Amino acid sequence: MTTVRFPPDFLWGAATSAYQIEGAADIDGRSPSIWDTFSRVPGKVHDGDTGDVACDHYHRWPDDLDLMKGLGLGAYRFSIAWPRVVPDGVGTVNREGLDFYDRLVDGLLERGIVPLPTLYHWDLPQVLDDRGGWADRATAEAFAAYAGAVVERLGDRVRTWTTFNEPFCTAILGHFHGMHAPGRHSLPEALAAGHHVLVAHALGVDAIRAARSDAEVGIVLNFTPQRPASDDPDDVAAAELSDAIENRWYLDPLAGRGYPQEAAGRLGWDMTEVLDGDLERIARPIDFLGVNYYTRQQVTTGDLHGQAWYQGVDPVDPVTDIGWAIHPPSFTELLLRVHEALPDARIYITENGAAYNEGPKETGEVDDARRIDYLRGHIGAVHDAMAAGVPVAGYLVWTFLDNFEWSYGYEMRFGIVHVDYATQARTLKASARWFGEVARSRSLVRST
Repeated sequence: MTTVRFPPDFLWGAATSAYQIEGAADIDGRSPSIWDTFSRVPGKVHDGDTGDVACDHYHRWPDDLDLMKGLGLGAYRFSIAWPRVVPDGVGTVNREGLDFYDRLVDGLLERGIVPLPTLYHWDLPQVLDDRGGWADRATAEAFAAYAGAVVERLGDRVRTWTTFNEPFCTAILGHFHGMHAPGRHSLPEALAAGHHVLVAHALGVDAIRAARSDAEVGIVLNFTPQRPASDDPDDVAAAELSDAIENRWYLDPLAGRGYPQEAAGRLGWDMTEVLDGDLERIARPIDFLGVNYYTRQQVTTGDLHGQAWYQGVDPVDPVTDIGWAIHPPSFTELLLRVHEALPDARIYITENGAAYNEGPKETGEVDDARRIDYLRGHIGAVHDAMAAGVPVAGYLVWTFLDNFEWSYGYEMRFGIVHVDYATQARTLKASARWFGEVARSRSLVRST
């Protein structure tokens, strides 16, 4: 074993999102989101679960922040619920909704924890989806107005802002695969939605900087390295397509390279949604890029909804309880690749973690040694990337609390804190104590 150390200013923390933990779905003026609607469609979410109560963080946030402080975490990435702040999607700001985040930010600062808000983590107000949603460019303009209103209120205490979490999931999982809200199966809508999210990001950056000239702004992308299932040319082509759609589709425009043209051609996208000046706006410099990484994927050729596509096949690596492959070296390689694409942006690891479903023993302890092994390997991979020159500024574990895990409902547990959903009791898992020690010591004991 050997010990590696991280810089004194390296941020250690945890990440969550509003719909997954807040609950209070119809309290203090919040309107329904697309996930409130989607989770009520039979068969879309495991066991018919919803985020109506989730972890009841809306009412229990002081105790949750106390847990973070006790572990020695220095940063908290959370998302702000658009339907709570602007219930109609546009227009009047709901003071009571924004008051919640005002209290949350003050509570974090009182405990010495840096607030890292994300303005959009998938919970679009349902009223906006009814008007066209992300397939309609007007939603991008509505986002900019919402972002400006939030920053006007909180920007005196919050410096670092994320516009969007994982545009790929909004566009492809939500509008093509149909496994996320709003649950559609239209490739043209998915492509339009993906572009409009990037336009919204660009407009949001402008709105944030107009509200606070000292704001630091970025976006969070998810990356899944791809490998062909064989040397067959069709499998190689499938891996190239999946890499373009899952990894390059949003990174390349941010880096000023536009959309991957070969993939756009194969998908038959005429790019009518791309207006003059869009790509230049999207490529304007950002202060940081958030990187979400969980797994790598092995792919082969496939067909989906009549489209030549790609499909995952059984991984060659060990897997977590959700079936995602474990391969830390791919994380290092990814960070090197991202840094090459955006050399002037610092990087935050905004999500990294694993689904392991251990519950409390008779003693009440939760021994999730497998999660510790996963985190040790992946934090070590981050250190390897830093040693190779990648400017990683912080690591935020996914996730702080077991929570509503989207289409998996409450079946999968990613948290370092166990939640008994019947009683809302919180129990620190072994991984929480371990991660707290890593954060406090700013060092990692790893295998040589």
